[in-house]
Amino acid sequence: MRKYLFSGAVIGAIIGGIGVVKTTATGPRDWRLLLMWVSWAASLAIAIGTVAEETKQGELGE
Repeated sequence: MRKYLFSGAVIGAIIGGIGVVKTTATGPRDWRLLLMWVSWAASLAIAIGTVAEETKQGELGE
């Protein structure tokens, strides 16, 4: 679990999520807001997948 929390990619995606939450609270509610959430979710999924793949590669190399 620690490898996910301290990964730079995951931390970056979470920080990006803070901006999406602020925009949701203050900005207009339209189709662009939905795209922002979809984009953030995709970024987070890619970051988690990257950490999982790196972990798997590390286990195979040992």
